Amino acid sequence: MAPTRLASKPIGANENFHGIMNHGITTRSKQMATLKSYKDSLKGTNKRKADSPLKDMTAKRAAFGDITNAFNKSCAANDKDKVMALKKVTVESKMLPTLKSIKPQATVLNGKTSKTKQLQKVATNALESVQKHFAKDPPKPVATRAQNGILKNIERKSLGKENSQNNSQSSVKSGRSDVSGEPSLYMTALENISPTDVTKEECKAISEKLNKVNLDESVNRSLDVETETPHRAPEGVTDFDQENWNDPFQVSHYAMDIFNYLKGRERLFAIDDYLQRMKGITSWMRALLVDWMVEVQESFELNHETLYLAVKLVDLFLTRSTKKQPESDHLTKEELQLLGASALFIASKFDERIPPLVDDFLYICDGAYTLGQLLKMEMNILRVIDFDLGIPLSYRFLRRYARCARVSMPTLTLARFVLEQCLLEYGLLSHSDSKMAAAALYIALRMKSLGTWTPTLRYYTGYTLQDILPVVLEQNAVLHKKPKSAISTVRNKYTHTIFFEVAKVPLIDDQALRS
Repeated sequence: MAPTRLASKPIGANENFHGIMNHGITTRSKQMATLKSYKDSLKGTNKRKADSPLKDMTAKRAAFGDITNAFNKSCAANDKDKVMALKKVTVESKMLPTLKSIKPQATVLNGKTSKTKQLQKVATNALESVQKHFAKDPPKPVATRAQNGILKNIERKSLGKENSQNNSQSSVKSGRSDVSGEPSLYMTALENISPTDVTKEECKAISEKLNKVNLDESVNRSLDVETETPHRAPEGVTDFDQENWNDPFQVSHYAMDIFNYLKGRERLFAIDDYLQRMKGITSWMRALLVDWMVEVQESFELNHETLYLAVKLVDLFLTRSTKKQPESDHLTKEELQLLGASALFIASKFDERIPPLVDDFLYICDGAYTLGQLLKMEMNILRVIDFDLGIPLSYRFLRRYARCARVSMPTLTLARFVLEQCLLEYGLLSHSDSKMAAAALYIALRMKSLGTWTPTLRYYTGYTLQDILPVVLEQNAVLHKKPKSAISTVRNKYTHTIFFEVAKVPLIDDQALRS
């Protein structure tokens, strides 16, 4: 049942006139009766705030805890006690005479003295006791953190022979405190600390060295060092990094090293034929799972890097878990979708700025799994892959190669279609991601009749045409397969106008790819 909705008063209406129209003219007898009922209501127990008719309208958000408007009186009492305790701690002696000079005023109600006078007497007695305490035992200087910490045994050069002067300075420093209440180790600009002879000599030596340095020559020398390119492109190759050397967003200083490093790490994430060690899971089931993951990526509008990382996590988990675990502990076909959802959950938190909530992934599984199962699978995946999520992805290599070759966006989208369609193919898992990206780009160039494998692509990819040709033929065979309605998400996705309808581009035969 929906909660009752309170009708608001009309704007600009006179409340008195509104009461007269509803209750008639107010007489003295009615006023006395109203006053009596009001006093009776004060004597009765107060109603809880949660019993209001609006209590059902208050929403709770599990991600941020309970944000209801209900008021907890016990919390308020605790907060009040904390405030009172804080006030007692921060009382200073110089404030006591002012507080003590305040004379309490007795209030008389119905011929009896109220409790205000008694409370004021108690407060006055407490202040007098605190004043006597401060008069007998003045506050002692607190030792600094440097004296009690790791700086205790360090000898300072600036101490010299004046121990008395240093003791006075340390006592002054101990009086200063930072936000945490402990004395601060930092020195303000207002402190007048006279330098010793040692510090004067050091400053003089430093100034002499600075006078001998020619700043103009040093700046020019540093700029010359920074502008030197560590990688020189050979003749006939367009140096993409050199052309964008001054663009900080291109990261041209480190781009070549970054992708060489990623290529070197590919051997650490090799995928073998893990299905031969498993029972009940086939390559067709894996294709269905990847097709479903592509649909989830489109529904949640995730990055493509998230999709590729999630698929890589699935294959990497199945490869390593089937090698180490006994056959009885292998993943079953009922848990395959749970593995895909957990992999997407991990990849989203790793790559997305605003990843979906865990409830979203439970929802897309149609309630087949519980929260505990999803979180347990997430921890199991991270444990098996040794928490190493810096996996080289074919999608990142493809973007790098396409930018260096200066291909257009429709051509890059066609290469992405080829690469994403190959995600469903189990037989291509043994190839490295960099080689898969280079082969997909070559197929897109030939399908668009934009030339062949250029020296620029050969330099930036590190592969010749003969190196990637076997992979090219396997990818082209995947494209020539008859489309199946059960795994048609990728093809339908790239048939849309947003992706330039690249799925409708005519295919090319193997003979044209070899030439």
